[in-house]
Amino acid sequence: MDKKFYVIGMGELLWDMLPDGKQLGGAPANFAYHAQQMGARGGILSAVGNDSLGDEICDNIEKLNIDSLISRVDFPTGTVAVTLKDNGIPTYDIVENVAWDMIELYDTAKKELNLVDAVCFGSLAQRHEVSRNTIEQAINYTSKECLKVFDINLRQDFYNKEVIEKSLELCNVLKINDEELVILSAMFGWKGSDVEKCQFLIGHYQLEMLALTCGENGSYLFTADEQSFLETPKVKVADTVGAGDSFTGVMIIGKLQNKPLSEIHQMAVSVSAFVCTKKGATPSYNLNQICDKINC
Repeated sequence: MDKKFYVIGMGELLWDMLPDGKQLGGAPANFAYHAQQMGARGGILSAVGNDSLGDEICDNIEKLNIDSLISRVDFPTGTVAVTLKDNGIPTYDIVENVAWDMIELYDTAKKELNLVDAVCFGSLAQRHEVSRNTIEQAINYTSKECLKVFDINLRQDFYNKEVIEKSLELCNVLKINDEELVILSAMFGWKGSDVEKCQFLIGHYQLEMLALTCGENGSYLFTADEQSFLETPKVKVADTVGAGDSFTGVMIIGKLQNKPLSEIHQMAVSVSAFVCTKKGATPSYNLNQICDKINC
């Protein structure tokens, strides 16, 4: 790419306790990693505890060359028990009152946020008012041109209408899956087909782009003027951990590069399908190699 774009994931940073052992987890780190795999500079704004698990996370972030805007706080580093179903789809048991509920915004982070091309945030890290206020404040430090990506990421009961509404108002790019669309349609009273709902959201919240992922049933990308649908590639699934985050990271870099909507979509679908063939959320890869294998 001509410019090395700078993107930051904001929110939960934790250990996914998988059947095969713990792995670095949290949508913001996954997003930053996959954007970085596409040639961007990735960063993460979060918090970990003053404990050995926090030390390990910081070491891992450094090894991945992801910029750290991570505060150390007097709460335990977050962990999530992950159980995989037979089809590789994960279920989560997310511990509360942990470090990423208490994210702080230091002066260094404020300066970095002035420079970013995109930030990504979800609903999960906004379950506690401290991190919710920090995320809102962080978005206010970004430029007008910055892409503000709301990857909804509903988990357990850690969300409410007020937080979702505020986040929709703050973002200019939205990613949602079909199950989340059902939940929020009931919550907000959205009517019509899935496509009609997405077109409504684009106009109502003045979004630059909206992604709707539907698991095995394909995915859509929308702008105010265009629409793209692609089927989900048939691959041998190891697990689906991080697949959605890879879709988001690749999609955002494609948008920053001003690629055609269809090309952005194909890149995002191909990478997310590849991630499903590997265990864990952050396998290493080369886009050209993936495109040789997965309908790119």
